[in-house]
Amino acid sequence: MAVAPELRQYLEGANAAGVPRLDDMSIDDVRAVSEAFVNASAMDAEPVDVVEDRHLPGPAGDIAVRVYDPDPGATSPVVAYFHGGGWVMMGLDTHDRVCRRLANAAHAVVVSVDYRLAPEHRFPAALDDCMAVTHWLTDHAEELAGDPTRIAVAGDSAGGNLAAATALASRSDGPGLAAQVLVYPATDAACETTSYRTNGEGFLLTTSAMRWFWDQYLGPHGDPGDRYASMLRADDLNGAPPALIMTAEHDVLRDEGEAYADRLRAAGVDVTSLCYPGMVHGFLMMDALTPTAVTAMAEIAGFLERVLTAAPR
Repeated sequence: MAVAPELRQYLEGANAAGVPRLDDMSIDDVRAVSEAFVNASAMDAEPVDVVEDRHLPGPAGDIAVRVYDPDPGATSPVVAYFHGGGWVMMGLDTHDRVCRRLANAAHAVVVSVDYRLAPEHRFPAALDDCMAVTHWLTDHAEELAGDPTRIAVAGDSAGGNLAAATALASRSDGPGLAAQVLVYPATDAACETTSYRTNGEGFLLTTSAMRWFWDQYLGPHGDPGDRYASMLRADDLNGAPPALIMTAEHDVLRDEGEAYADRLRAAGVDVTSLCYPGMVHGFLMMDALTPTAVTAMAEIAGFLERVLTAAPR
């Protein structure tokens, strides 16, 4: 179907703004532009009972995190959230509103992770940080009023990539995770699917931008086929935790997200996959523009409630 009517004006304005190609801007300018787009499409922040900035130990120094606890009197499941932004931009502040919504909707302690960004820190630096925080949560969840037996990872876009990679790496080298939530995740550095050809221009995330993001993340010597970068190419997905994978119809990442859902199912993983018609990349954060963002958050909360309630304790 066509782009949802409520998003057309926003897309027209974005396309008419004449923002330079990413490879024609400095990294600082790329990061500034991304924050402006996020602020233009999200509602005011929801109140959460406890919001706390902390630092957790990481492989290259302390990692900044922001903890959201909607019910500090309860022992709640824990969701480590990895923000999107092409591994290059965004952070705790750009994803503050979506993490507040997630904490309230899922009745979970959400820990948003300010992992190291490329190109200053190439792959696997961001993944190493996400893994370190996930390890820490398994050992110290009680410090956050969290249940160490009900830990999930979640993320959008590049953060979905990091959540998927963390879930795979944790099978043999880390905590046993109860769930993974992957929102329009990047799962293959090839950038060659049909959705790249049909959605490559005019829908916010372009084909050229996604290739540029991969270049920044992997660098000139990175391996695009590494199973923790392009998990769609991993030989073995057995033993991954139950997954919710969300994609958008008008998104270059649609096909690889759906292909990853199929690969997980073939490996015997419990998978719920949803493709949202009329939506574009980033729609989960566009709650000021489309009710589908609210619907999708409710779907995430329902999935987490189902899976985390069933997790062995």
